[in-house]
Amino acid sequence: MLSARDIEQLAPGVAAWLERDTSPEGVRHALTAHLPPEPLRRPAAFLAHRLTDALPPPSTKPIRTDPLQNCDLCDHAFRAPAPGRCGACRTAPRTDASLI
Repeated sequence: MLSARDIEQLAPGVAAWLERDTSPEGVRHALTAHLPPEPLRRPAAFLAHRLTDALPPPSTKPIRTDPLQNCDLCDHAFRAPAPGRCGACRTAPRTDASLI
């Protein structure tokens, strides 16, 4: 059993694994596979060690961020690969004013 405090202290380590493109199932497996046969005296310390000792390397996938565009109708900024209309203006009912 882990206390709420233990969980709060382990959360950043788990987040580091997830940021490195490890699935939640992969994190669970890394923490629970090949447990020692005897009961753990300090389970939170054991898990903290596993989180830091076996941390996978950083992801090499490039992060794609679309540039900011200004909406052709309302001039609000939004991220998109090309200029055009923001999500609100694309889904809003068309009026005569939107044709201008």
